[in-house]
Amino acid sequence: MEAAQRNLILIPFADLDEGLLPLRELASAVAAVFGLEGAVTAALPIPAEAFDRRHHQYPAAGFLTAAARSRNASMGSASAVLLGITGLDLFAPRLNFVFGMADAGLAVAVISLCRLRPEFYGGDPDPRLFRQRALKEAIHELGHIFGLAHCDRQACIMHFSTSIQDTDRKGPGFCGTCTGRMNL
Repeated sequence: MEAAQRNLILIPFADLDEGLLPLRELASAVAAVFGLEGAVTAALPIPAEAFDRRHHQYPAAGFLTAAARSRNASMGSASAVLLGITGLDLFAPRLNFVFGMADAGLAVAVISLCRLRPEFYGGDPDPRLFRQRALKEAIHELGHIFGLAHCDRQACIMHFSTSIQDTDRKGPGFCGTCTGRMNL
């Protein structure tokens, strides 16, 4: 299917404070990178089984599953790419936190805004930096959906972030190698 026929559906979770980030702007900016149409749906509830008491965080996989289950006719074609967005702190097996996660087979990704906010690290609020980080992480996770693995180049948006400094070092786009490998 051609990219122009696909949609990006941004799915906020119920915890999200929409005053922090203009979701329609984020959906449009991310969709434009991939040549998609962007839209925002109504918020989904937090997955009931999501909180992990041992980690005091939420497993990212539960949010991926919840977003995938939300796929329906009102979202357009079955080929829509879904991006969940939450303000809750996410983790994955063998990682003490993740900024996001993707499942290419389901064409669904999720990002967490929790650790993207400068205030998380004791800094002052910086809306521009926060939006820049959110955009980078959204593009990174969707890159996985379109066939990209992590990249060794620190400036490439597909570089794996182990810290917020890694995210800040990334450029806003894909390196030439990743651009050539993308499966749109």
